[in-house]
Amino acid sequence: MNHRTTAALLAAGLLATLTACGSSDDDKPAAASSAPSASTASAPADGGTDALARAVQAYTDAYFKGDADAAYGALSARCAKEITKAVYEGVVKQAATEYGPEHPATEVTAKVSGDLARVTYKVTGLPKFDQQAQPWAREDGAWRYDAC
Repeated sequence: MNHRTTAALLAAGLLATLTACGSSDDDKPAAASSAPSASTASAPADGGTDALARAVQAYTDAYFKGDADAAYGALSARCAKEITKAVYEGVVKQAATEYGPEHPATEVTAKVSGDLARVTYKVTGLPKFDQQAQPWAREDGAWRYDAC
C-alpha cells in the first residue's frame, strides 16, 4: 500500500474510534508493553486522581476546540507511535467542526493501579461520547490518553 492509502485508512479508523476522545469500546486493556516507565513510588497519596481528572478535562477541551497540538501532546507514547500528528490533527479538527468547543468532561472518576488508570466521565452535551473505563497511563509523572 502506498503512504496516502495507509494514512487515509488509518485516519478513517481513528475517526471511528477516537471521535470525541474514543468510543465506549475503549475498555479493552492496554497492551502489557504499554506500561509507562515512571515509578509508582513518586505517585501522590491520592493515586494521582486529581491530576488525572485535570488531564482528562484538558484533553477533552483541546479535542473539541480543535487544538491538535495540545490534544496530540496528551497522547501516551504508545498512542503517538500509532498515529502521526498530521493525521491526528485532521481527526481533532473534524471533531471541532462537527461538535463545537463547549463539551467539557464532567463527573470524572478513575480506578488507578500504579501508572495505569481506567477513567469514566461524561462529555457535556454529547452523551453518546460518555466514557466508561477509558485507558490512561502516567508517563514521566503526567497522565496521558492511552485509548488507541
